[in-house]
Amino acid sequence: MAGEAGRRVVPTVGVLLLAAALAAGCTSSGSSAPQATTSAQSLRGEQVHVLGLWSGPELDNFMKVTSAWEANTGGVVDWQATQDPTAALAASAQAEGAPDIAVLPNLELMQQLAAQHKLVALDSVLDMKQVDRDYAPAWINLGSYNDKLYGIFYKVTDKATVWYNPKAFAAANYAVPKTWNDMVSLADKMVADGRTPFSVVAASGPANGWALTDWISEIVLNNCGPDVYDRWISAKLPWTDACIKQSFDMFDTIVRTKGYVLGGAQRITSTTDAAGGDPLYTNPPSAYMYHLASFAQGFIAANFPKLTAGTDYSFFPFPAINPKYSGSVAVGADIVVMTHDTPAARSFMAYLAGAPAQEAWIKLGGFTSVNRSVPPDTYPDPVARAIAKQLTDAKVIRFSAGDMMPAALQRAWWSAMLDLVNDPGKLDSILDSLTSSAQDSG
Repeated sequence: MAGEAGRRVVPTVGVLLLAAALAAGCTSSGSSAPQATTSAQSLRGEQVHVLGLWSGPELDNFMKVTSAWEANTGGVVDWQATQDPTAALAASAQAEGAPDIAVLPNLELMQQLAAQHKLVALDSVLDMKQVDRDYAPAWINLGSYNDKLYGIFYKVTDKATVWYNPKAFAAANYAVPKTWNDMVSLADKMVADGRTPFSVVAASGPANGWALTDWISEIVLNNCGPDVYDRWISAKLPWTDACIKQSFDMFDTIVRTKGYVLGGAQRITSTTDAAGGDPLYTNPPSAYMYHLASFAQGFIAANFPKLTAGTDYSFFPFPAINPKYSGSVAVGADIVVMTHDTPAARSFMAYLAGAPAQEAWIKLGGFTSVNRSVPPDTYPDPVARAIAKQLTDAKVIRFSAGDMMPAALQRAWWSAMLDLVNDPGKLDSILDSLTSSAQDSG
């Protein structure tokens, strides 16, 4: 098993125990067995070439998880690092050691590769009855192209999370909002009480503005629904469409309403996502709600290590807007696909798709699974469990809009959101410009 620098990860005792459990066809948690059975050591010496973006601790954890499969089957995982999966897959297509499995950073790339017949349909690789048990229909549909399954959503980020301080809410007698109108009414009450409702941030180095686009993704999905959302992100609907414009207006109202946002435009554009949640947990809080993806839990836990998850910090689901689309969730994810069909690749793909491999990474930290067979108590705290439940139970799921758009349009949107924050009156011209950029990118 080769890492970025030929590194070999030695299985820990926990990984060896997991391997033994896999060989026995179950895990101690009682979750489902891997979807394909490979007898012990039957793949001795066979390599699986895996291509992906992971590095550092993320790659270390993945390699520890793969060690259990290696110990059980005798196969060897060869990790091929890349910063450009599209170019790497094209360059290696005919080369010796070309990847058998790729971990893709977004759904758009999976769909492109499937359309170009460069992926192996998983319907003939995995036990689809087990897939149906493990994954909700929304996740299977999202990983499919032309009614064939091509991708397993492996490591997922929930972008429908709004962070808050339960103790501060209770002390002020504030109820967690369930709808957008509830949240706006709560914000008005907070302002009347002399408090600031929102922390909003945009700073992220070369990607300044991306966190603001996640606001728009969630609003459009919950306001306009998945069909309009899909047409919008694929440039089949202009950004000036009435529902898209209304969704931008809703965000614009948050930004421009006096007293709503801590520090106003200057703080929004100068504060990073890692620091955006801090005002919620000072004493007293200087803001009360912070919309950011589920990885914000890591920032909060690192910045305030004495806080207890679920008691001192938590999240509520992004508020419903149109009742028809209540509970719609935008996500980010790493998607596992098969690019070359071999017995070892089939076995490894089944292992990654199954609950045991995902449980192993959850226990290492920094991983949320959408596999319904992963027991909730695998997660270390109630907040992580609630995030996983929101994802596994979601009825409507879409990849976050920016990650589904061409890179040039995505960057233009980031920049446009900064312009909107600095001058909310520019909305009409911004939407006209983004419509033109979408047409040019298409």
